[in-house]
Parts: sequence; structure tokens; C-alpha cells
Amino acid sequence: MMKRGFLIVIEGIDGAGKTTHARRLVRWLRKMGIQAHYTFEPTKGVIGRLLEKMALKRKVNVKVEALLFAADRIDHLDKIIKPLLEKGSIVISDRYIHSSIAYQSITVGDQEWIEELNKFAEKPDLVILLDVDPEIGLRRIKRRRARFEKIEILEKVREKYLELAKREGFKVIDANREVNEVFEDVRRFVEKFLKEKGVLQQ
Repeated sequence: MMKRGFLIVIEGIDGAGKTTHARRLVRWLRKMGIQAHYTFEPTKGVIGRLLEKMALKRKVNVKVEALLFAADRIDHLDKIIKPLLEKGSIVISDRYIHSSIAYQSITVGDQEWIEELNKFAEKPDLVILLDVDPEIGLRRIKRRRARFEKIEILEKVREKYLELAKREGFKVIDANREVNEVFEDVRRFVEKFLKEKGVLQQ
């Protein structure tokens, strides 16, 4: 029987560098001879594209949005994550359930409901939180436009992420630093995890 792969999630507020480090991590793993795949949320599926359009609107029913994120995640798990894990791949996901909990518990105002809504989700094997100062994050994404790009919201979301990190045991990395320094920490955490799991030699 083929050994199941691992789900590694990169989380953080907008501008933390999730995409940069998730993609770089996949390249590093492949270089090490490990089967690795990059994926992200929201997806580019039908529901994910609808969420992208909604993100540009100022007035959105936040509960409908939360339900759509959960629906997109079910699709993501069924079509991408689970099949890859079953093939023994390491899946690196740029955002996952923690993004919903951190962002939507602020917009909806009911964390318990958001968590209940996402109970179906596959539990990740490792979560890395790229912790960045919201002002630095905003400077990095100044070319993009979305509803969440307000300093007050990002500050609350960051606090929520840090609460989750404490509760769930995420690996927290200071992402205010230069990109190579940050990636070195990401790589180190993943390397340690894979050695513990017997994927890489000690």
C-alpha cells in the first residue's frame, strides 16, 4: 500500500509572503527528490472564481461568503488535495481553513460557526504562520485591491492567527525580515518535520 503524503499549510495575513515561500518550498522539495505540489485557496474552480469577484465588491453577505469558502474547500480537497496525498505527494497549500477562521470570524463575528462549518477539512500535518506587521504587509500588496486591505482589519486578523497558532501549535516565523532569511526558517521547519517522519534522512 502506498504511503500517504503530507499536507503542509502556509498561512498569514495579506502581504506575509505566503505564495513566494510556498512556491519556493515546492522547488526546494523537488530538488531534494521529493514529490511536491503547490496549491492555493481560494481555488481557480467555479466557486473560487466567484469568490475572487466578490472580494472586489464593497458590500457582500459575509455568511454567504463564508459558506462559499467552505464549498470551495470541499472541492479543493476532493479534486486536488486528497488525490495527491493518496499518491504519496507532499502538498503545500497557500492558505487553508485557518484563513477562513482568522478572516471570517472577524467579518461574521462568530468563530464557533466558522469552525463548525469547516469541520470536514483534512487536518494539516504542519502549519507555518508567516507573521508580518500589518503595515509592512499592506506596503507589499499596495498594487492589489480587496476589502480586507484595511489596517484595522489586518491587525485583528493577525491577532486571530496568533491565537490559533498558540492553540494549534503552528510554527511561527517572523516574516518582516528579508525574503531569504524568512525562507531559511521555512525550509528548516519543513526539513525537521520530514526528518521526523522519515521522508528525509537524519
